[in-house]
Amino acid sequence: MIVTLIRESLAPQSLRGIVLKRRLMDILACPIDKHYPLDLHVFEEKEEIVEGLLVCSECGRWYPIMDEIPQLLPDDLREQRDELSWLSKWKENVPPRVLKEGKPFNLQLSG
Repeated sequence: MIVTLIRESLAPQSLRGIVLKRRLMDILACPIDKHYPLDLHVFEEKEEIVEGLLVCSECGRWYPIMDEIPQLLPDDLREQRDELSWLSKWKENVPPRVLKEGKPFNLQLSG
């Protein structure tokens, strides 16, 4: 553990931030079925993941990462119009299964 801390403290500041954020993504779980780790798809990355997608391989739900914040909300608190707009914006980067069968919303149902 000491070796790990020393290596991280010697890494450039920009690299430490990305490694830390990706590590945090590994501990996030689906709020519906508690499955983890979630599949991470990065669309835009700077010092942190700016835009991306988390997908639960167990239940098929997807959760957007918008402006560096993972939106891990239960279905009843999600805004269908806003999330479908976001999904449509990034559809070239989104896995086809999410576009067609993703829960709670997908582009197949909205079209």
